[in-house]
Amino acid sequence: MNSTAPANELVLYRNGSVYSSADPFATAMLVDGGTVAWVGSEQAATSIQDSKMRVVDLQGALAAPGFVDSHVHLTETGLAESSLDLSGVRSLAELLSTVAAAAGESSGLLLGHGWDESGWPEARIPTAAELDAASGNRRVYLARADVHCAVVSGTLAAELGLSGMDGWDNGFVTRGAHEAARTASRNLSLQERARFQRAALDLAASRGIVAVAEMAAPHIAPPEDLRQLLGLEGTLGSVPGPQVLPYWGQLATTEQDLADLREAFGGKLLGLAGDLNIDGSFGARTAAVRLPYADAPETSGSLYLGEEEAARHLELATRAGLQAGFHVIGDAGLDTVLAALRRAAEAVGEQKLRAAHHRLEHVELTDDGAIAELVRFGVTASMQPSFDAAWGGGSGMYSQRLGSRSSSMNRFASLLSAGVPVVFGSDAPVTALDPWRTVQAAVSHSNPQERISARAAFIAHTRAGWRAAGTGNPMLGQLAPGTPASFAVWEADELMVQTPDSSVASWSTDPRAGTPLLPALDTGSLPRCLQTVHLGTELYRAPDFN
Repeated sequence: MNSTAPANELVLYRNGSVYSSADPFATAMLVDGGTVAWVGSEQAATSIQDSKMRVVDLQGALAAPGFVDSHVHLTETGLAESSLDLSGVRSLAELLSTVAAAAGESSGLLLGHGWDESGWPEARIPTAAELDAASGNRRVYLARADVHCAVVSGTLAAELGLSGMDGWDNGFVTRGAHEAARTASRNLSLQERARFQRAALDLAASRGIVAVAEMAAPHIAPPEDLRQLLGLEGTLGSVPGPQVLPYWGQLATTEQDLADLREAFGGKLLGLAGDLNIDGSFGARTAAVRLPYADAPETSGSLYLGEEEAARHLELATRAGLQAGFHVIGDAGLDTVLAALRRAAEAVGEQKLRAAHHRLEHVELTDDGAIAELVRFGVTASMQPSFDAAWGGGSGMYSQRLGSRSSSMNRFASLLSAGVPVVFGSDAPVTALDPWRTVQAAVSHSNPQERISARAAFIAHTRAGWRAAGTGNPMLGQLAPGTPASFAVWEADELMVQTPDSSVASWSTDPRAGTPLLPALDTGSLPRCLQTVHLGTELYRAPDFN
């Protein structure tokens, strides 16, 4: 499946379409080792082709810049692939019967993921006693779709003493109780972690992804998990995979803290950012909101970090020339971050704070005032359009939790039009590693006012992802002479130019648009990846491709 091309090999791709701003009508591309040497027309390709080149007939396929998934958890993604998938469960009764069937087929800790009770007719989740009965008193840990909470069996709860911890509610665990249960369920060796990481990287490559931003944090996995991904510990083997863009979500309170954390990861961290949690999730009702939850008026969520702590972290990272950032979902959580940014700007200067290009993960609930402050401080919003596809709309989980406030969720168009850099990811395993579905979700946002064009969504999932990570090469994410050869080849039903304006034709094949073509995303089938290449190295090839 994976192979490395000779460093000096010349490969001519022709008879297809090439997504290139250098030539919107390009049908051919010449790759010289790790660099794109030329893009152009089929007629020109015929004139430059010679016996030194390996020729790849695209047969109408599209070659486009490879995707960057700007928020993933690789070990968790690989583990989810081998645990009980509950994403298709549609009732409490079905969940319990699924657990019972799985319990009869294996022994030890029973792991599952992906359940979402917001559409269940019973309108409640299982108790610890019900999981005991269904599993035959097995140790059971079932993560909700948002992975910020879970349900556990009484057997596992008794073993870990969960009933005495913050966040325990008769088998439903959040906050401290969830962290304890999750940590116990992820007691893995480095060799086991390597197997799950490799599975996730191979899956990403097969989806046209050339880089992933790993959002590691101590409450998710121990440091050796990320160290292994960076080649500092253990081994993933020699098989090439998508580039890992490493972040570590741990609070720094002193300069020595920051220096120690950088040293622990061999100086390879891009930032002390990612899942450094300001708040929780809407699914668990732990996202911090200004007004109480519509379906649980007794709570307004949880704040895990305060303004002073967050400001100090931002200040230290800025002075060290390192990205900082936080997981923030609710509007009250965002208020805390913005107050911290103002405070950090007073300490280091607004210009220096902007130059650090700090980032926020998720940023789901915003208003115009908050967006203006994100612009002011030069903050990137790392977002997940598939969240809206899963939970948006009039009867979705967002509406259940927030009522009318849910219309202010995931404001892609508002953020981009205001000048906030926006990048896209999956938060895998929360949603699937499926970049075209992510683009489709942004184009088809449940709030028509927040829809964006396929081109804007594609850029947010490719070139913008590289820039947000500050990898140092501004040419990544493009296909033009002199750019890195990082791309994927796609089989698509149809290629078109798409606009977000519902008052005009949504799709156009008019060549006068002068815009590179992208796959039509309303044909009933999304593009299929045929090949993935990063810096000239093949990461994936479909069995039927050439």
